[in-house]
Amino acid sequence: MNYTHPFCDADGDKLREECGVFGAINATDAAAATALGLHALQHRGQEAAGITSYDGQEFYTRKGVGHVAENFSSQEAIAELPGFMAMGHVRYSTTGGSGVRNVQPLYADLASGGFAVAHNGNISNAATLRADLVRRGAIFQSTSDTEVIIHLVATSRYPTIVDRLVDALRLLEGAYALIVTTPEGMIACRDPLGIRPLVMGKIGDATLFASETVAFDVVGAETVREIEPGELVKVDFDGNVDSIHPFGNHNARPCIFEHVYFSRPDSVFAGRSVYDARKAIGEELASESPCEADLVVPVPDSGVPAAIGFAHASGIPFELGIIRSHYVGRTFIQPSDGARHAGVKRKHNANRSLVEGKRIVLIDDSIVRGTTSMQIVEMMRDAGAKEVHFRVASPPTAHSCFYGVDTPERSKLLAARMELEPMREFIKADSLAFISIDGLYRAVGGTQRNGKCPQFCDACFTGDYPTSLTDLTNREAKLAQLSLPVDKVA
Repeated sequence: MNYTHPFCDADGDKLREECGVFGAINATDAAAATALGLHALQHRGQEAAGITSYDGQEFYTRKGVGHVAENFSSQEAIAELPGFMAMGHVRYSTTGGSGVRNVQPLYADLASGGFAVAHNGNISNAATLRADLVRRGAIFQSTSDTEVIIHLVATSRYPTIVDRLVDALRLLEGAYALIVTTPEGMIACRDPLGIRPLVMGKIGDATLFASETVAFDVVGAETVREIEPGELVKVDFDGNVDSIHPFGNHNARPCIFEHVYFSRPDSVFAGRSVYDARKAIGEELASESPCEADLVVPVPDSGVPAAIGFAHASGIPFELGIIRSHYVGRTFIQPSDGARHAGVKRKHNANRSLVEGKRIVLIDDSIVRGTTSMQIVEMMRDAGAKEVHFRVASPPTAHSCFYGVDTPERSKLLAARMELEPMREFIKADSLAFISIDGLYRAVGGTQRNGKCPQFCDACFTGDYPTSLTDLTNREAKLAQLSLPVDKVA
């Protein structure tokens, strides 16, 4: 995918969670609650937003490019979405790219009635399934992998909508957290490994679903529990809640990067406060890779909790040596090379009075391509820092993600190309260290990583993918036939 979002580094030097979902059923102001919930999930997708509602007779959809506030802040916008059931989606583009036709929720009129779906994750065999469906006569209206689900449901021969959905999901590889609305009610489900997050909440008579607990905090709802890996929950208009586990028992593998970066720090993920987990990561990092320095400085905002933990464990003072501008507008980014290099300075500026003459420990959540890290180190030196040491609150990101996270092709990941010392030289730091994979597991509440049965999906660090990757395998086979390098797709 070539799309670069203007709120990310200009060269894509940041991992991005791709989507957030929210749903409300039996709610007085379902669309308004959904818009508010999506606003709390804005960090999970800033390219586009959409909401679909149902009033007992008709489905209504409104969606557009941009932030939630740009599309759903007016009373007129909410008035276009009547009803007591609504669901919404915020997105970046992974499979299918950007464009209004790929903005979710996706809606279709099936033989059983209206069917709308919002999907967080990525289906790693979507291209293979799509090709088969097209051969059988399916006509696709988008290039999103999510539309594959609609066609599989539409062509299933099972009698009930739940059975047809289960039949469709059995054919999928990869990761999904889904919210589905039909004339019978709302369905929420999570892939058998629970790679992508999904939680359930309550407010009054309404049942809610969301990608993160923070969305419930914002709408004044109570978090009930996580949707379990492989669980499908159906809620009807009488408030009945039914749960089934149609995929058998699997060892859960939730995405460990939710703890490192994706989730908001005021959320709870996998039973652990994200903020507490990030502080613990910083403490573990200080224990594993101590450093003599005068100040601990976070790369804002994602490095802040880990930097607090590092400072606490090391005894080195925590200071905001980098100040972030929160007002870099969407139209401010220009395409020229000079503007790309200026992007970091528009977003971050050194606090010269603090860092000048000091030995600095910079704390960031990850290093992807390495260009942003190099520019931040250079910015610290330009501000007069005596030494700049870099500590990273995740292991080296050496592998691409195929489960709903936008990562560059593997050949562009710094850790896939270099060992530690060349990486240090590339970013021009005085020292460089990453938390170990076992240290990360300890910090987020797991045990030492067991290669036979890891507790999280950590494929971006280890290359241990928990599912088959059919589309990737097929592409690699085709490239091999053409004698092209496979790292262009891996």
